[in-house]
Amino acid sequence: MAKAMSTQNPVIPSAEGIAASVRASKTRGLPPVHKWNPPFCGDLDMRIARDGTWFYEGSPIGRIGLVKLFSSILKMEDGRYFLVTPVEKVGITVDDAPFVATDFTVTGEGNDQVIRFETHVGDFTDAGPDNPIRVERDDESGEPAPYVHVRAGLEALIDRKSFYRLVELGVENDGWFGVWSQGQFFPMIPADELDL
Repeated sequence: MAKAMSTQNPVIPSAEGIAASVRASKTRGLPPVHKWNPPFCGDLDMRIARDGTWFYEGSPIGRIGLVKLFSSILKMEDGRYFLVTPVEKVGITVDDAPFVATDFTVTGEGNDQVIRFETHVGDFTDAGPDNPIRVERDDESGEPAPYVHVRAGLEALIDRKSFYRLVELGVENDGWFGVWSQGQFFPMIPADELDL
């Protein structure tokens, strides 16, 4: 005999159901997740690893189109990550940042140069006042972890090769070593800690 569904334990949608819902409501560009405020349906067994790999029920999601679809409906609220459609919201786990910046281009020169990052899911973001670069350092090892804001509170971890290239663009400014983009200086390390 089937159990009646409790209103206190809603049925958590599947990844396939969420994907179908997004495809049905898809318009040009990114969906307006900032306007959607559906009820919370519970946590989905989905995780984004530090290297940007998406996992569903413990297995990597191998279809990049599906990963891009899910990344387009990602939202952060109160320090938690959710996949949001017009009718449902499910929690997911993010090990570090939801995106990885895998490359960048530079146009212009000096303080007015623009650094445009590309993420592993094809998003582009121009570093600047609205999309800052920040560098966290491990308390014990001093190892840097660089990030760039992508959209709506969501960041990308800048991969190692891109960070090394970013360091090559670095200059000293007001006691710091960092980079310029769109007239904004982003400090990476105190200048007196540089190993010259």
